Amino acid sequence: MANMFSNDARMFKFDVMVKLVRDAYEGEVKEENVQSWARDLVSLSGPRYRCCVYKEREVLRQRVRLAMGKMADDAAEYKPTQIVQVIDAACDGCTIQKVQVTDNCRKCMAKSCLSACHFGAIHMGLHHSEIDHTKCKECGACARACPYNAIVITERPCKAACPVDAISWDENNISVIDEDKCINCGRCLNACPFGAIEDMSWVLPVSQMLQRKEKALAIVAPSIQGQFDNANIYQILRCVELLGFEKCYEVAIGADMVADSEYEELKEHKEAGVKMTTSCCPGFVNMLRIHFPEQYEKNKSTTLSPMMALARKLKQDHPDHKIVFIGPCVAKKQEAMNKENVVDYVLTYEELAAMLIANHINPSEVEATAEDNPTIYGRNFAVSGGVATAVAQACKERGDEPFTFYAANGAIDCKKQLNLLKFGKFNFDILEGMCCEGGCIAGPGTIQDPNVAKGRMNKENIVIKDKKIEESLDEYGVKGFDISIK
Repeated sequence: MANMFSNDARMFKFDVMVKLVRDAYEGEVKEENVQSWARDLVSLSGPRYRCCVYKEREVLRQRVRLAMGKMADDAAEYKPTQIVQVIDAACDGCTIQKVQVTDNCRKCMAKSCLSACHFGAIHMGLHHSEIDHTKCKECGACARACPYNAIVITERPCKAACPVDAISWDENNISVIDEDKCINCGRCLNACPFGAIEDMSWVLPVSQMLQRKEKALAIVAPSIQGQFDNANIYQILRCVELLGFEKCYEVAIGADMVADSEYEELKEHKEAGVKMTTSCCPGFVNMLRIHFPEQYEKNKSTTLSPMMALARKLKQDHPDHKIVFIGPCVAKKQEAMNKENVVDYVLTYEELAAMLIANHINPSEVEATAEDNPTIYGRNFAVSGGVATAVAQACKERGDEPFTFYAANGAIDCKKQLNLLKFGKFNFDILEGMCCEGGCIAGPGTIQDPNVAKGRMNKENIVIKDKKIEESLDEYGVKGFDISIK
């Protein structure tokens, strides 16, 4: 597993989590120990990514705070629902000016850039055109007009990745997240090449809970298939149990429940002439709630997400157990704080991997036997289009009339389709929204290339391709169980 990350920023974060988990399983973890960890993980003779070793140690200190479920900035007000945060000590390497003139400029006679600018922001310098950034509106007209492509438009990776314009920067040019706009999708987290944006973690409290041998159940998202080399789903479930969980369940069971429930709800919406949006992606639901409040009230499905649906059933059957969801999504950590939710903690796959390595558990070497399976439709909630396909299957099994759907693939597409819905231009019965392009298999907390994971999923799920949703609901005793938001 040591080589599963493609960049040093994620690997550094991973090393911190492994160290934290090992200490949690061995005994009490104190924040005072962070300084000694800093010397272990960031030595004077080690590789340098920042200006000095002392800055790297400050970045590490803030990473450890996030991994302990605290705010990165120890002076900041504690806001647990703001999962995605900026590590200010790490945010220092991005270009500030969006529009810049390069050395390709020939100071040509046409001066197309000068005539294209309507704000008087461009003038001719000694060797090439120059931009007065106090006047520049960053419209890009000059760049489009230049025949030499000498003017380039660059955007901070975090800001460019944000679909809801929630990122700006302060007087010190440090990125700032607008909590009133942020949907906690995590796109900026993956986009930042300096590892300056990270998610708050519950890996420490979960490790401490398991070390105390408290009663706990784990539920894993469908996209966990294919994440751990060649380990199959049964080996992965068993590995999670070896960490100290009494039992590990597939959330694909909850997905089957959601498909059946959303079919019933869609039928009502269609009869009333009202479009419906899905509820499984928390980033998409946050986008609806914050940026399209009218559509949130009118069009959103009132069915719980698969995570919440299965957790509700398990909590009813095991009221004295803690429930931990393990998935690819950082927005799920925020969803777990909703008043109707019963999930106690949320971990990502990279956090799970850190726990497995800290406990010397290799999924590919664990022996496990096949158990009862959910449907391929429930497991395919992990990919774009999977939710709508599952709802269509539930419709087919009931012998009902087919409906039309659109699967919005990625946050930008989600925003576009919600705008169409807002202005009455959405021409389908149901809108499936997934903020991660490709679906949950491309979530910010994944540890495997999404195409590789998808190929492994397809191969493993061939054996259940004919299983029906109704059969799955009967098998797990969840048919008719209420999973509506109350």
